[in-house]
Amino acid sequence: MKKMLALILALLTLAGLAACGGTGESQPSGGRTGNGGASQGGGQTAEAAKLTGNLNLIELDDRDPSVLRGVIIKGNQVGTAEFNSRESSLTDVRCIFHLYEWVEFYPDTDKEYALRVWVLKHRDDQEYYNTCKFSDLMPNFASYCDLHYPEDEENPDEWCWGSFYLSPEECEPGYYDFVFTYEGKAIATLLTRFYNDGELSGKSDAELEALMRE
Repeated sequence: MKKMLALILALLTLAGLAACGGTGESQPSGGRTGNGGASQGGGQTAEAAKLTGNLNLIELDDRDPSVLRGVIIKGNQVGTAEFNSRESSLTDVRCIFHLYEWVEFYPDTDKEYALRVWVLKHRDDQEYYNTCKFSDLMPNFASYCDLHYPEDEENPDEWCWGSFYLSPEECEPGYYDFVFTYEGKAIATLLTRFYNDGELSGKSDAELEALMRE
């Protein structure tokens, strides 16, 4: 009887050791962490976001297409003057910036239109913007910028309508949505990416263009 119990205990011990060994050999591989895979607003991951430089117009029954016919967006840290002097467009808009870089807007719109650009962490459910009501009580926005025709400037047609920057003390590098609004309704969005200060320094215009079409 004692021999039988000893045999059973030995078998149970061997089985337990085998189970432990099997668990240690096959660990599931987790997703990569860091800026490349950090979760963004709305459940979007940075790896899933794709820059195109295209403005996405929101089709609303009461949206006047002439409110925003195109835009030029410039910065003061990245690229040459040529890189920042592209034509007003809906499909070739600068979309990469440094944190702490002043971002300037030159919209192709009529003088009487007062627009606002909201800056929010990128979200994958872009349909949200179709019905969202934008106001100063809007939660979880990183910044906003009012766009007004600069009639007080000496050369208003050459002056930006508005500008802003994102502070690294308050905002993380990553993907953001620029949401252009008129009378509290979104009329267009642009996927953008903000890098740590200096991360894009020294890159050629060709390298910057490649990043804008990643």
